[in-house]
Amino acid sequence: MTFTRFRHQATKMAALVCRNLYLSRSPVFSNGVRCVSSSSIQNANAQPATKSAKKQNVRNIVLVDGVRTPFLQSGTTYKNLMPHDLARTALQGLMKRTGLPKDAVEYVIYGTVIQEVKTSNVAREASLGAGISNRVPAHTVTQACISSNQAITTGIGLIASGQADSIIAGGVEFMSDVPIRHSRKMRKLMLSMNKAKTVPARLQLVSQMLSPSALVPELPAVAEFSTNESMGHSGDRLAAAFNVTRQEQDEFALRSHTLAHDASEKGLLTDRLVYKVPGVANPVEKDNGIRVSSMEAMGKLKPAFIKPHGTVTAANASFLTDGASACLIMSEEKALAMGYKPLAYLRDFIYVAQDPKDELLLGPAYATPRILDKAGLTLSDVSVFEYHEAFAGQILANMKALDSDWFGTNMMGRKGKAGAPPMDKLNLWGGSLSLGHPFGATGVRLVTTAANRLHNENGQFALVAACAAGGLGHAMIVERYPR
Repeated sequence: MTFTRFRHQATKMAALVCRNLYLSRSPVFSNGVRCVSSSSIQNANAQPATKSAKKQNVRNIVLVDGVRTPFLQSGTTYKNLMPHDLARTALQGLMKRTGLPKDAVEYVIYGTVIQEVKTSNVAREASLGAGISNRVPAHTVTQACISSNQAITTGIGLIASGQADSIIAGGVEFMSDVPIRHSRKMRKLMLSMNKAKTVPARLQLVSQMLSPSALVPELPAVAEFSTNESMGHSGDRLAAAFNVTRQEQDEFALRSHTLAHDASEKGLLTDRLVYKVPGVANPVEKDNGIRVSSMEAMGKLKPAFIKPHGTVTAANASFLTDGASACLIMSEEKALAMGYKPLAYLRDFIYVAQDPKDELLLGPAYATPRILDKAGLTLSDVSVFEYHEAFAGQILANMKALDSDWFGTNMMGRKGKAGAPPMDKLNLWGGSLSLGHPFGATGVRLVTTAANRLHNENGQFALVAACAAGGLGHAMIVERYPR
């Protein structure tokens, strides 16, 4: 018997012992292992589910819990930190909340987009900083705005294949201090300086370095490499293509900020940690980008990208954000053996890709019907929808695409429209427009929020979807874990 099979058999046996010994999270063994009941016992008094998204011969993988730092506008309270500081804080917060022993972590995966060159594998640096054993592997992934979604699904793959039972997946983005490079001409001259052996040769290189063309730095831009178009410009064109008006976009943005404000005030955003930033007197307790304005005030803002006739403004677009997130995913048997009551099953997922020029932000429209088909569900089976809000125009364009017979038939090869999520189920605790969008961290927020909303609203299935640079998209089915 291989070690992996032995570990799985032992874990299953421990879970069965726990199920039979005790039905609560009370301590049973002197070593601190806690036991919980099986799903069927826990859900004895609940209404039977009408559908199941469980796959045959595939291990049940669960989301135990997820956390995040408060999401802050770049250049504010986090501005003197580094990315691994935020990621470390999220890791420590997750382990503290779940009571996860540091030696129980088997792998750490983090997503990020704009990397700090000193900590290119930020997952490893954050893991070491959080006190996780230096023998625990860690790697960093990048897939634009769905980077932490990729971290989660990479972890799912490791668990499903039997490589691990306990994985932390997360993401981080730090826009307060992005890498700004010297021009390519300057970089070449600086490298040539190492090879110059005489003073005249070095002086000649120095004189070239002082030229204006060499001194102008390269600033990072949220633009597509393949098209050289900024995401905001593309979002504006997408909104125009689907006849999304400026008023519709402002109304949706106002909705996002209002819902986020209400959820925050009601204490629903339980994934949010309190962060004591070094050198700052007061702990950071809330996201600082939530602004409940008015249609009148928002209407006064000028277009941000396509001037003077564009419809995307600073008020209906997500803002540059600093933040980090982390979640604990496990095989179900491992979670039960350790005494956890998970939040949700992570049932199925899909990635899609389309034209980065004209369909850059349409990932959710393509991914939504495909994940429903893949999971054997319909739109009406889903109680909770959590969609990434890059721009109000982007998400409304996706809704119109899903509700379009022409789009469904001609662009997706379906018999008609797929159907759009009802607004009374969509992003009811706010979204990226209001809470903020740290590129690498948003995915974990979406999944954790979906799971928390399922319990709050007593739903069974949630659908998470997001667009990403490069014309990429992602969707996932989350199922409420019975309690």
